[in-house]
Amino acid sequence: MCTLVILRRPEHAWPVIIGANRDEMIDRPAKAPARHWPDRPEVVGGLDLLAGGSWLGVNDWGVVAAVLNRTGSLGPAAGLRSRGELVLEALDHADAVDAAAALSYLDPASYRSFNLIVADNRDGFWVRHTGTGRIEARPLAEGLSIIAAGDVDELTTPRLALARPRFRAAPPPGPDRPDGDPGVDNAWTSWQDLLADDTAPPGAPPEAAMRFRTPGGFATVSSALIALPAEPSPERPPVFRYAAWLPEPSPWRNVDVS
Repeated sequence: MCTLVILRRPEHAWPVIIGANRDEMIDRPAKAPARHWPDRPEVVGGLDLLAGGSWLGVNDWGVVAAVLNRTGSLGPAAGLRSRGELVLEALDHADAVDAAAALSYLDPASYRSFNLIVADNRDGFWVRHTGTGRIEARPLAEGLSIIAAGDVDELTTPRLALARPRFRAAPPPGPDRPDGDPGVDNAWTSWQDLLADDTAPPGAPPEAAMRFRTPGGFATVSSALIALPAEPSPERPPVFRYAAWLPEPSPWRNVDVS
């Protein structure tokens, strides 16, 4: 059950902030975000080595896309396309409106159920496939939204019920603030700490925490943060931060999007 938090502030200098945790089998091989696809040189994203797609990425036009499995649909299914392809297909587009429209016309019978978030500095969409019926593209509201394996802001889920008020109360990342300067709050600390939080509600299973590991080998394997600028330029590109937890830990770092 991956989890994604998105903050949309259309009039802000950084109108989109995304925090995401990837939950997957620990032994499923992957590479950290980079420009992995020779036929898509404009895309920076994590690479799923099993199926060749991605779970989260951003392109040079400032579109970000992320896919999440819905309840009961973990892993691939024989005869169906990988949902990681959906991220790449979304990132073939120069704006979120076109990406969401194109995805809504895909054949739903070709995929297991999914949630996909696609956004740019003007618009944001939740593309929803429940496993039956057509694929729907719904606009995301301004402000903070959170999604996992169900619907947006489905607070009957223990993880979302715990996490949403914490993200709402925390200061959002500020890419223009000094980062790591003594005496100055780290620009990313608040959301990094929340994504790394391994505290589950009392009596809830471990996977109710934002970051967890189960005895069966299913766990939060990585976290990411993305900020989109209102006025992108070579001097002011998107910010993409990434940390791996499993199978090998790595510290938070900035991903090269130049």
